[in-house]
Amino acid sequence: MASLTVPCVLMRAGTSRGPFFLRDWLPAGDEARDQALIGAIGASDLLQVDGVGGGSTLTSKVAIVSRSEQPDCDVDYLFAQVGVGQKSVDTRPNCGNMLSGVAPFAIEQGLVQAADGETTVRVFNVNTRSRIDVTVLTPGGRVSYEGSTSIDGVAGSAAPIRLNFLDAWGSVTGSLFPTGRRIDTIDGIELTCIDAAMPLMILRAADLGLSGRESPTDLDADRALLARIEQLRLAAGERMGLGDVSDSVIPKPVIVSAGDDEHSITSRYFTPRRCHASHAVTGAIGVATAFALPGTVASSPLGQSGTRKVAVLHPQGRIEVEAVIEGQGDDARIQRAALVRTARKILQGDLHIPEYVFSKPISGDKDMQKLIAPALAATLAASAPAAMAWPDKTITLVVPTAAGGGNDAMARTIAQKLGPLLGQTIIIDNRAGANGSIASEYVARATPDGHTLMFGYIATHAMNPALQKLRYDPVADFEAVGLVGTSPTLMVSSATVPVKDVKDLIAQLKAKPDKYTYASAGNGTAPHYAAELFKLNAGVVMLGVPYKGSAPAVSDTIGGQTQFMFPSFFTALPHVKAGKLKAMAIAGPKRSPLMPDVPTLKEAGVDGVDVQQWYGLFAPAKTPKPIVEQLNKALNQVLNDKDIIKRIEDHGADVETSTPEAFGKLVKDELARWKGVVQKAKLSAD
Repeated sequence: MASLTVPCVLMRAGTSRGPFFLRDWLPAGDEARDQALIGAIGASDLLQVDGVGGGSTLTSKVAIVSRSEQPDCDVDYLFAQVGVGQKSVDTRPNCGNMLSGVAPFAIEQGLVQAADGETTVRVFNVNTRSRIDVTVLTPGGRVSYEGSTSIDGVAGSAAPIRLNFLDAWGSVTGSLFPTGRRIDTIDGIELTCIDAAMPLMILRAADLGLSGRESPTDLDADRALLARIEQLRLAAGERMGLGDVSDSVIPKPVIVSAGDDEHSITSRYFTPRRCHASHAVTGAIGVATAFALPGTVASSPLGQSGTRKVAVLHPQGRIEVEAVIEGQGDDARIQRAALVRTARKILQGDLHIPEYVFSKPISGDKDMQKLIAPALAATLAASAPAAMAWPDKTITLVVPTAAGGGNDAMARTIAQKLGPLLGQTIIIDNRAGANGSIASEYVARATPDGHTLMFGYIATHAMNPALQKLRYDPVADFEAVGLVGTSPTLMVSSATVPVKDVKDLIAQLKAKPDKYTYASAGNGTAPHYAAELFKLNAGVVMLGVPYKGSAPAVSDTIGGQTQFMFPSFFTALPHVKAGKLKAMAIAGPKRSPLMPDVPTLKEAGVDGVDVQQWYGLFAPAKTPKPIVEQLNKALNQVLNDKDIIKRIEDHGADVETSTPEAFGKLVKDELARWKGVVQKAKLSAD
């Protein structure tokens, strides 16, 4: 074949540079896409003379942008780190510098409508599955690159671009401190493993016999030092649940030392086997987080909560990070972090990618694959039932738990496919609190026109109403649309808790009541009921700690603040696979094929703990029947999608469909069942 010609925009973004592409500009399929990127950069040789790369990892970066598949985001951003002197493409890490060019590029390519003055674009980073609000100047509705903002490592000045990281904490490994500790010791060296925008392994310069102010050239010349850092990095990667990282660029090593004052820290960031000439933005977020939180090798002596300005000092200057910390001591948590970058469009035109980089020709049917996605979307939209002129505006799907938990993940998975079928955008509205009551009351009182829906589950429509009197009726105030799926409850423990199995736990608790604590997603939720039933039937005492949703409860169980939990299989499985939680038993009637060696609680000697969680879609009462039927039909079509089935089943849940009538009967039956459990176990909401 002749060379492949694709549109391209070359941009300097932060202290990095690389081509920006719309996803549709590149060949379909990951293999052909990566080969095209290797050809675009010229990765085959160290100088990259046959592409637009600059012979450095900082100039061998690619940004791929598309309309977002996430209901609450504007665009999806996939970052690719292309090799220097090797034909490789790594899409596991994120790049915050390249991120600063995503919003200007998306606006200029027509993916986002610009406002007059400034425009905030919510970006979903596909690599780390995190969200970032990117604000750019758009006077007169057009992107402006001109301004007086300077950043160290870049000549001249440009318009400011503000990056506000919303949920980058634990986005790759599932936990801010993936090992469950804020300081680990490997080969006699104390270090902090942290996942904040980028998985990092942070070391003290003094522990390596360094001042921390060495130049990147001097550090790169010290072969013994680089070999030692790499040995530590490989061990840290295993502990962080990343497996064998010998062929991965994460975790990134960082060497820190004292800054110029109590509000700054000096950092040398590695990529991972060479020292960065300045500093990665994502790395600066991670270093600033470790500096702002207590108990790490990089911690500031101040230990202040609230909003803090942290300066990360690097070889070419400094990066100013604004971090918001909530809580004190071990309870301190990072809420968000923001910083300012700049970007500049260098050139725009056609990029010619040589034939030799492709393993097979990109022609004929391959080119046609680019058209499949929009054609399919049009077909699905056309096939949607047309019984009514509905929906005629954006649909809000209210989730009664915090973002990041199992319910949230399942709701977003469903919404991605349901929106195109209904011909409207579906946005996710997380309304956590009061064990699901806040979300339930909101939807129960919403206008019954089909534009406000709820992703309800066993806690909101059976368990919590059975436990206490609420300001909504789970049956009378809702129209049951359809069942989504079910998931068994899994008894898990912190990976570090000294308990062999269920029998050992019972023996320890009988010898010393209240020795351990369990976490729940709140009183009246499935993890709460399962734990209380376990206590009742095992004859033990264990203190419960209710959280506002499963995500923070799981996080604290991983960290060891609580030792046990009964989350859904869907919520727990990724953390069990990563080695951050230990599966003790299944609180259900049978073992799971995904964990055949994990016994049921009955097999472990504790009968009567059978908590099968279920999830479904609800609309406010009096929503017209044709809309409910249309929703049910579209929902069931989504749940018959092989990709959706696989994604849900891979997390240990089973997809189940139903009619509205059958789902309504399930809710009534479950409500009656759990009222009986409340009476038998003498449970209360306190």
